[in-house]
This record gives sequence, structure tokens and C-alpha cells, in this order.
Amino acid sequence: MTLLKALMATAAALAVMGATASTPAPASPHWSWPLSPKPSVLRTFDPPDKPWLSGHRGVDLGPAADGGPVTAPSDGVVTFAGVVVDRPVITIDQGNGLRSSFEPVASGLKPGDAVRKGQVLGSLEPGHCGSTTCLHWGVRRGDDYVNPLGFLADMRPSVLLPLE
Repeated sequence: MTLLKALMATAAALAVMGATASTPAPASPHWSWPLSPKPSVLRTFDPPDKPWLSGHRGVDLGPAADGGPVTAPSDGVVTFAGVVVDRPVITIDQGNGLRSSFEPVASGLKPGDAVRKGQVLGSLEPGHCGSTTCLHWGVRRGDDYVNPLGFLADMRPSVLLPLE
């Protein structure tokens, strides 16, 4: 197999894998970090092999200040703002089957409210990462969880593409 064919096969395989829950989602240059300044990734995306198994269906970002603002990574519409189990959660529908959820975030927004990229969604509360305040950010495409970092232009993996 020539080097060119090998590179083409690798690129095709990476393109197919990009659509699965265990790899980053295709990046969109229109998304931004939901915390500022750019946070550290405290815990990475680690989806379960089966939907009912345990795993980490998002990323934890921080450390962040209690009460600090959480912003919309892209334009969308609020579909949920309330408490799940014991934490405040806000969910944004970004269109094209994509929904982002953020916790623990206290928000005055309500379902149906439109949000713009960079708009404050609410304030970060303690409770997700123990003694460190962090934001849990999850993204779903339809029913599948995908890696939120795959939507950030500065977090996309480098992929070699064929010259022809």
C-alpha cells in the first residue's frame, strides 16, 4: 500500500469514527468556551460502552469561582432550566440535533428563551467536583453523547489529509 493510500484510508477511518459517541464530534468554529478565561479540563469525556453503564458523559471544566458566569457556547434556545436530582441544570438546543447541558448552573432563563453565543446563561454553583468548583458540560447529538471539546476550534485534533 502506498503512503498516499494509507493516509487516505486513515483519513476515511477518522471521519467515520468522528460520528461515534466515543470520539470527538466534528468541530464547528462557531462554538466558544462556556467559562472565561479558558478553563482547564479537569475530567475528560469518557462515555460508557452501553447507554445504561456508568461513564462520564461530558467534560468537567475549571477550576472556577463560585457564582461565576457560565456563557452559551453558541446560539440556541433553552429547553430546560431546573433541578435534576440535587443540582441546577440548564439545557440549550443548538439546532441540528445538538443539545448542551450545563451543571450546576443557577439560571433565571426559562424554556423557550433564545440565547446568543457568549450570553450569560447563569451562575456556577459548587457541588459537582467536590471541594473544587467546576462546570460539567455535556453535549448530545440526538440520543448519543458526544465530546463537547470537539466543537471548540482550539481543541480539534490534527488530521493529516491526502494531497490529492
